[in-house]
Amino acid sequence: MAMNLRVPEDLNRRLDQLAAEEHTSKSALLLQGAELVLQRHHRTRDIGEGLDFVLSHDAELLTRLEDA
Repeated sequence: MAMNLRVPEDLNRRLDQLAAEEHTSKSALLLQGAELVLQRHHRTRDIGEGLDFVLSHDAELLTRLEDA
């Protein structure tokens, strides 16, 4: 799917530089960046869900440990 993206000039210049260094395209770099954003979002969500699970299922244990 095609998409138009407006990139600030400074970012565009930095992407050009990195693309040249990495011997790749700016498009490939932006796709990698998008993938990293999605991975970070999912990881943050998973950690939050895990913490919520522990807090709800082990609340009594955590209270006992707090008092120890």
